[in-house]
Amino acid sequence: MSVVIRRAVIGLVFACSCLLSLAAAPAQAAATPPQEVVTGWYKLILELVRHTSNYSPPVAARSFGYIGVSAYEAVASGSDNLQSLAGQLNGLKALPAREKGATYDDAVILNTVMEMSVTHFFDRTGPTGQHVMKKMAAKMDEKVSAGLTPDVIARSRDYGQKLSQAVFDWSATDGGASVENMGFPLEYKLSDKPGHWVPTSLIRQQQAPLLPDWGKVRPFAMPTGSSCRLPEPPDYSEKPESAFYKDANEVYTTVKTLTDEQRTIARFWSDDPMLSPTPPGHWINIALIVLDQEKADLPTTVDTLARLGVALSDAFIGCWDTKFVFDLIRPITYIKKVIDPKWDALLITPPFPEYPSGHSTQSGAAAATMTHIFGDKLAFDDSTHAADGIKPRHFANFRAAAEEAAISRLYGGIHFRPAIERGLTQGDCIANYVNALKTKK
Repeated sequence: MSVVIRRAVIGLVFACSCLLSLAAAPAQAAATPPQEVVTGWYKLILELVRHTSNYSPPVAARSFGYIGVSAYEAVASGSDNLQSLAGQLNGLKALPAREKGATYDDAVILNTVMEMSVTHFFDRTGPTGQHVMKKMAAKMDEKVSAGLTPDVIARSRDYGQKLSQAVFDWSATDGGASVENMGFPLEYKLSDKPGHWVPTSLIRQQQAPLLPDWGKVRPFAMPTGSSCRLPEPPDYSEKPESAFYKDANEVYTTVKTLTDEQRTIARFWSDDPMLSPTPPGHWINIALIVLDQEKADLPTTVDTLARLGVALSDAFIGCWDTKFVFDLIRPITYIKKVIDPKWDALLITPPFPEYPSGHSTQSGAAAATMTHIFGDKLAFDDSTHAADGIKPRHFANFRAAAEEAAISRLYGGIHFRPAIERGLTQGDCIANYVNALKTKK
């Protein structure tokens, strides 16, 4: 076992043991706050993302979308103030309703929904993850059931199971449920035209791009994957006076002259799969930080996580739609061919086309969604990577975080500036559909 994998497994066990110790606290007469059930499971999810082999950023974002909607609907079904997302999200029809006049417990329903959702969407996680999920479910079930009568527990569990199954059935029809070979097609024809993407890795599996059809997956809130498609990138050219060459030269010179702060920013936002909660998981963790900071109530908690999950999932669908329409070459390929064959990027270039930047699109969408909920003046400290020894970073608002996440890909040598700036714009477009969802009656 490599040092990296060993460290990751130890991290999962340690993090999850901490969560289990909280869930295993002595049963008390007071009911368990339902938002603690939600956030507790989400913290576990962020660890599981690191240890599920097919959890590339688009796949992780999809799961965040369905899990967020499930938790939201669990609460909305018993609220006089929250409105169901059925009929608003694409393909989501009326969901099972609670029995009128019957007594339910939100914490039990939420725990059932979270347990079933995590088990369903992380069915490919490793043995350690499977073990921790079962332990978490048992301990949390014991905690939320304390002080409740058997009929309320049974009725609440039954409803949570029916609601979860309805969401699973819905998710199975979006075109993204099956991911084989970690998302890399076994057969794929590369374009032989100048300026098009070519593999940037020597790994055999990555000689085809990741998830080339992801832009065809059914979105949650935006009408189609092409609803926020971007205009064409700058025309490909190898002439020094061209806009394309100048964009490439900017990447080249920036990486060669990086400051310590720029290196820190690049690595802070790198969020590599299997070594982090992935880029969408980073924004989910920011949401958890802010929800705790603001002492958010249950409706705000589930509304935030649902909207953010939808925004992140739709962002990767929209981004991938544009990526594979234009199939643009990566900076490392162009620079080595045209400018300097000995140049190398700071970060590893992901195995798919360049335009636009996925970090930019998803960060733009996430920031606009979070701003819609909390406003544009809420400052926070992002401690997502504190457990990995990376110092927290302070942001004056969500947009500031999104812009730093976006420019980090220039510092890393992964994207040209148009992909970064236009990616943020695409994220704003996607967030408009998310922010139009009605959750209050």
